[in-house]
Amino acid sequence: MANIIDGKAISAAIRAEIKEETEAFFGQHGFRPGLAVIIVGEDPASQVYVRNKRRACEEVGFYSEAYELPHNTTQDELNALVDKLNADPAIHGILCQLPLPKHLDENEVILRIDPKKDVDAFHPTNVGRIMIGDYSFLPCTPAGVMALLARSGIEISGKECVVVGRSNIVGKPQAMLLLHANGTVTVCHSRTKNLAEVCRRADILVAAIGKADFFTGDMVKEGAVVIDVGMNRRADGKLTGDVDFESVAPKASYITPVPGGVGPMTITMLMQNTLTAAKESVK
Repeated sequence: MANIIDGKAISAAIRAEIKEETEAFFGQHGFRPGLAVIIVGEDPASQVYVRNKRRACEEVGFYSEAYELPHNTTQDELNALVDKLNADPAIHGILCQLPLPKHLDENEVILRIDPKKDVDAFHPTNVGRIMIGDYSFLPCTPAGVMALLARSGIEISGKECVVVGRSNIVGKPQAMLLLHANGTVTVCHSRTKNLAEVCRRADILVAAIGKADFFTGDMVKEGAVVIDVGMNRRADGKLTGDVDFESVAPKASYITPVPGGVGPMTITMLMQNTLTAAKESVK
C-alpha cells in the first residue's frame, strides 16, 4: 500500500515557516506583506476560495484586502481597480479570482497586473521566466506539487515523469518545473494515443484533467509516485480526484489523497509568492 502524502501536514509546516519569516520581515522593514484579492460576481466556489485566502493571510501575519465587485462591473472599472492596486505600496500581490463573468476579458486583466505583483504567475512575463528557469513566482498548484515531492523526499532527477493535462495553470508549468528538476517529461492530453501505455511508463504521474476517478490501477506501474491534482464531485456530492484511489493506492509507492493532498498546498504557495513579492520590493 502506498505512503500517503499528507498535504495538510506539509502545508501547515510551510505556513508556520512563512509566519516566522513574515515576523522577521516586519521586524526589519516595519510593514507586512500585502495581498489584494478581487472577486467579480457571486460564484459560490470563488467566494469560498476568497474566504480561505483571507484566513490564510491572517494565519501567516499578512495584510490583506478583499474587493467583492458586483456581477455587472465593467472592464474599465475592473482595470481601474487593478491600476490602483499596482500603484499601492502596501500591496505586494494582486490576485483576480477566475473565472470572471463572460462580459469581462480575463486576458486583459492578467496583462494589466504588474508582473512584480502577479502572485498567480499568469502574466506572460512570468510565464516566460518560468520557461527559462529564472523566476520569482510559480503558479500555485504546480509549486505545491513540487513542494510535496521535495518534502516527501522523492527524487525527480532522472525519473520518467508523465503529466496528463496541458492547461496554462497546471499542466504546462508543471511539466517545466519537473524538467527544471531534471525529470524526463512527457505531456499527455486528450489527443494522446495509448494513454494508459504512456502512464504505465511513469515513475512520477501527475493527473490533472478534471475527470473523476479516470486513472485506474491498470494505468499505473508498480511503485510509481501518483500526484492527483483533480478536484471533482461525484453524484453523491463527495469530493474525488482524477485518480481512482482504491485501485491505484495498492500499486503506488506514494500517492496524494483528495481531499487533503494537493488542495491545501495551493493557497499556501500563494502565501509564499506574496512573501517573495514583498521581499523583492525592498531589494
